[in-house]
Amino acid sequence: MRSLALGATLVATTTLTPLAALAETEIQFWHAFTGRLGELVAEQVATFNESQSDYTVNATHKGNYSETLNAGIAAFRAGEQPHILMVFEVGTATMMGAQGAIRPVYEVMAGDEFDPDAYIGAVKGYYTTTDGQMLSLPFNSSTPVLWVNRDALEGAGIDPDTDLSTWQNVDAVLDQLAEAGHDCPLTTAWQSWIHLENLSAYHDVPFATKDNGFAGLDTELAFNGPVQVQHIGAMGEWADEGKFIYAGRRNEGGANFRAGECALFTESSAGYAGIKSEAQFEFDVRPLPYWDGVEGAPQNTIIGGASLWVMEGHEPAEYEAAGAFLNFLSSPEIQAKWHQDTGYLPITTAAGELTREQGFYDENPGTDVAVKQMTTNSPTANSKGLRLGSFDQIRGIIDEELEAVWSGDKDAQAALDSAVERGNQLLRRFERASN
Repeated sequence: MRSLALGATLVATTTLTPLAALAETEIQFWHAFTGRLGELVAEQVATFNESQSDYTVNATHKGNYSETLNAGIAAFRAGEQPHILMVFEVGTATMMGAQGAIRPVYEVMAGDEFDPDAYIGAVKGYYTTTDGQMLSLPFNSSTPVLWVNRDALEGAGIDPDTDLSTWQNVDAVLDQLAEAGHDCPLTTAWQSWIHLENLSAYHDVPFATKDNGFAGLDTELAFNGPVQVQHIGAMGEWADEGKFIYAGRRNEGGANFRAGECALFTESSAGYAGIKSEAQFEFDVRPLPYWDGVEGAPQNTIIGGASLWVMEGHEPAEYEAAGAFLNFLSSPEIQAKWHQDTGYLPITTAAGELTREQGFYDENPGTDVAVKQMTTNSPTANSKGLRLGSFDQIRGIIDEELEAVWSGDKDAQAALDSAVERGNQLLRRFERASN
């Protein structure tokens, strides 16, 4: 990428030759997708580029979510920032606090095509200001679900249609799988996101004070309450008994499930793309289980994934190009295809309705589970989402403490108490830096 610091903008508008004068405006889009998702992003970009002759989007993979965010920050400091940067949801507070670094998408997308009310509230709310202004485009939004290897259940003598809606029922099935000699009854991806962040929202208990950070920077973590301790404690017992197999902090467990090694798998709804293309077994997608007996459960899960942020420091023509691309990504046809190909949520109501009209949900049972899980109940203060500073680092602390539970080195209460104390120190540091 040419350096903006050298005065070379990415707009090819030089008047040296008639041919050059007709060149498209180029913009850079940095993302975190590889594999099947990377292919689908490339397809979207190619479709946009081929649909018109005014703009060209150049997409570049910059590593995983954390690496992509760090690359964007470093590039901005060097004056070489991309026009559009993919940032995972836990980086939202960091981007909001980056004064002078971002241009809100409601400004970039402004025009006849942009209607903020077209976006699903539970998705849009994560990336909007308190007065409803959308700061970034919720490009790939997912929520956790339970993936079921039907063949594994049948092989263990279990009815593959058995009710797995509660963790109590899951516990009983894990016992049956273990008794049948199954090596991996349950595994998970993204343990903090699913088993603490979403667990808290789904059971309508706070993950943090101040509406999980939406109401102010002076928030304190609160995920060491009775519901969270009960759940992590149960998973610790399952780990000790060989019924829960821990594969890693991110999505390492996905390979185990797709290979048919694990019977149950808690993962993003966006696991659909990889599971559908690789699994050599019959599978289901079910709602995320909840603990029966907890008042208010099940409430709604919250989103993961990432949004697209527009960076400051570019030329007007480039912002026109960025706005055109973001509006293209939001169109019902493109969103419906993305939702159907990936398992990510449709970010607009129109895309969900189009998907249903096209018969996709009827032909692929369970693919609407994530949408229902997110939209059946109106979000509460505990289930709108999380907006916490330094949250990527806080997740790292949570991962360390959960690993101590899985290995039997700590009980659930001690581990979560420690994670809260350590995480609060990072929140105070972030608060001081933001004032």
